[in-house]
Amino acid sequence: MLYTADGSGPGPGPDPRPADRVAGAGTGWPARARHTALRVLRRPLVDRGDPRRVVRRWPDLFACLVALFFFWLSLTPSLVPRPWYLQGVIGGITAAIGYGLGALVAALYRRVAPWRPDETVRARCWLAFHLLTPPLVIFLLSRSADMQRELRRLQELPPTLTWHSVMIALISLAVALTLLTIARGIRLGTRLLIEVLHRFVPAPVAVALALVLSTLLVVFTGRDLVFERGVLTVAERLAAAKDASTDPGVLRPYSPLVSGSPDSLVPWDLLGNKGRTFTGTVLSPREISAFTGEPALHPVRAYVGRAAHGTPEEGAELAVRELERTGAFDRSVLLIAGTTGTGWINPTTVEALEYMTGGDSAVVAVQYSHLPSWMSFVVDQEEAGEATRALVDAVHERWSREPGDDRPLLLVSGESMGVQAIEAAFADIDDLLDRVDGGLLVGPPDASPIHGELTDDRDPGSPVWRPAWRDGEHVRFAQFPEVDLARDGADWEHPRVVYLQNASDPVVWWSPDLLFRRPEWMNEPLGPDVTGAIDWFPFVTFWQTTVDMAVSYGAPAPHGHRYGANPVDAWAAIVEPEGWTAADTGRLRFLLEERHPPRAGWAGTPD
Repeated sequence: MLYTADGSGPGPGPDPRPADRVAGAGTGWPARARHTALRVLRRPLVDRGDPRRVVRRWPDLFACLVALFFFWLSLTPSLVPRPWYLQGVIGGITAAIGYGLGALVAALYRRVAPWRPDETVRARCWLAFHLLTPPLVIFLLSRSADMQRELRRLQELPPTLTWHSVMIALISLAVALTLLTIARGIRLGTRLLIEVLHRFVPAPVAVALALVLSTLLVVFTGRDLVFERGVLTVAERLAAAKDASTDPGVLRPYSPLVSGSPDSLVPWDLLGNKGRTFTGTVLSPREISAFTGEPALHPVRAYVGRAAHGTPEEGAELAVRELERTGAFDRSVLLIAGTTGTGWINPTTVEALEYMTGGDSAVVAVQYSHLPSWMSFVVDQEEAGEATRALVDAVHERWSREPGDDRPLLLVSGESMGVQAIEAAFADIDDLLDRVDGGLLVGPPDASPIHGELTDDRDPGSPVWRPAWRDGEHVRFAQFPEVDLARDGADWEHPRVVYLQNASDPVVWWSPDLLFRRPEWMNEPLGPDVTGAIDWFPFVTFWQTTVDMAVSYGAPAPHGHRYGANPVDAWAAIVEPEGWTAADTGRLRFLLEERHPPRAGWAGTPD
């Protein structure tokens, strides 16, 4: 039976134990320690007060102070500049986390500490809190605006910044209060469940059962009902509708060398939205000749939409048949492109190769999903790896049957989730170098297996944001390729693999480990476009980087998740076209920047 400090408890009668075994008996520190322990244990596990006060009661002062501290931490800069409204969301989430931690510490203190401040002291503390908080918040918001401007300067954005401090504070307060209300509602439900269970089982058992049941209910509701049946279902329907549409200005091709044409094995309506854009915007020989000044071939683009195949093996087989139909194995270059979640392929990466080869190239890709990359990362990672692995294996097997002297160069490429998909097709970096003639991997997510292998095994002294692996013999990392790829005194052997990786790209650095561990990319020396004001804080940095991914296209290339025309420099180093010069690289960069200007605003990835 559990008793309160005065000897009463949920059961009848006073504490029946001998007086020399209750708190206060004896002298010295053992007795005082025993007194404290017994006083804690005698407090009821089940509060008999009005349970509705769990929701209605006044906030805890210490918890409010911790929440304010976490809000301040959220105002520190991260990898990319962020808009004010998302700063409000981050501030609210982190403030709610801080309040929860502060409330937990305060509850533990009240349970074990013998001293508590009287009403007068608490009233004065609340008065000081109300008087000091507004000017402190104004000062912190002003400092955060200055830090955001410095980050914008580093990433070549205009220095002007509208930082709606009042709106940030109001959004943060609304988000924090909403999360706090939800948390208190869950706690209220748990308390009521304890009351019900306590009628049938002892208090400790009731508490344990209620906590387990509440946790399971929250997990089930959040994961299965809200996320899977709510967010995922709605997003799936929207993505399916988008996949069935065709973007404005995209027309069905009639060249037999392109999927979706009347001669293609893959019908136009089964290519998916990104597949139709990819094949419907193929370069013409005239466009290529206008750049090269010489006659050009029509590029081959083979694409298998998700709706055109049932299994990864079926999609890969169809892709190989499409390559055979178009004569792709007779071209000088054959590129296997990994796609993002929706099936998107960066047109700059493909067109740079087509211009360099005078159209004497072929590109093949298979769509494994129509979900946006962030959702594919959650639900389609395994399927992405299986589909791309099947494609690489099938194309490589068919390519291997060509005479050794007449085979095209076999290349691989991918961007963002496309990197993760391509890397899943190979056992390790040595396997990749053994099976292909080169690769261009852009903005690799942290979960990319080979990228992680290279980063962990990098040469001593090289920073994690620009690692050197085996002195750059086969693999090199670049943010500014004209400088990073040219390493004096280091031989660069074929096959060559280039990773385009911005030091400020949150897609590269986001990881669940950010919740509890300081990342290496925050160690000195920092990346060239990362502000020195950045720092790591538990929970806070994780949410900052998560939001950074949503605005990673807000900065110009090469910052954030934008890579612009950098694939031109990379392909020039990987393929080394005959007669190609640095002037040609500059002209092609300019041409592709004109063809694919960056989108304005804070939009995320193109898929």
